Amino acid sequence: MGRAYQNKKDSMAKTAGAKTKVYSKYGKEIYVCAKNGGIDPDGNLSLRRLIERAKKDQVPAHVIERAIEKAQGSGGEDYSTARYEGFGPGGCMIIVDCLTDNNNRTFSDVRVCFTKANSKIGAQGSVAHLFDHLAIFAFDGDDDEAVLEALLMEDIDVSDVENEGGKITVFTPHTEFFKAKTVLDSLDGVKLDVEEIAFVPQNTTPISGDDVEVFERFLAMLEDCDDVQEVYHNAEITQ
Repeated sequence: MGRAYQNKKDSMAKTAGAKTKVYSKYGKEIYVCAKNGGIDPDGNLSLRRLIERAKKDQVPAHVIERAIEKAQGSGGEDYSTARYEGFGPGGCMIIVDCLTDNNNRTFSDVRVCFTKANSKIGAQGSVAHLFDHLAIFAFDGDDDEAVLEALLMEDIDVSDVENEGGKITVFTPHTEFFKAKTVLDSLDGVKLDVEEIAFVPQNTTPISGDDVEVFERFLAMLEDCDDVQEVYHNAEITQ
């Protein structure tokens, strides 16, 4: 599971957009989260998680503050979530999460990306059932048994714990994010490098040859869409 997840992260890193686009996406997500759940991070745990993740990705404080101030005012944009699923180059599975104020525009933009990559956008639920919606934590360490014991002692439902190359990766159901984070933060010597909620594929699809170039171009096109927030896939490059 960990290797498949890391493959996804590595692939996305190759096509990461400019910093201004990253800031824009975080600003939009923080605005929506604060608008819907309140501007106080202590009372809005989702907002607190989002701010912590933004800081780790080096989003400037003024971007975060401006988004929260905007949410505090009346009016403003009315964003909603949109999720698109389908099959990408080489038959891999794709999930695209968006925040949009115009569903028709967003669907059109995402569909164009699929079309240009000779890929097929599917119906809702067409591939999501083949992914697990998980909270993921990664940190340096070698005693995975002690980590597992600490989590189980707090009655946390652990999906998996991996220890590869001195890096421990913990997977729990997404609903256990805050409980698991609290336990891990309390352990001596643990400094979380990854703490997020994501769709993790149950199986991978190997892609090679010409499909690799098309796949990477496909990801780049999706990243360039203003409304796209996250892209998940099960592709494993085997060239």
